[in-house]
Amino acid sequence: MKKILTVVLVVLLLAALFSGCGNYQLIDAQYKFDRAIVKLPNGSVVEGKLDSWRDYEDSDIVQVKIDGTTYYTNAVNVVLIDD
Repeated sequence: MKKILTVVLVVLLLAALFSGCGNYQLIDAQYKFDRAIVKLPNGSVVEGKLDSWRDYEDSDIVQVKIDGTTYYTNAVNVVLIDD
């Protein structure tokens, strides 16, 4: 009985801690996006159907593949859109 009570208390404590995290991603999850807009260094903008995308852990670099062309850029230059 003591073990069950301890487990319940730990679960309740963790639930209270995690609920206070707001918009913080605790677990790396996969998100689905349909389109992307990428600003290129020359100032032009590429927009189109998103084939795939990937972000790199501990980095601001994003890999975006639009209509068969792959772009590597900083995350501030990319907008991912879910239609």
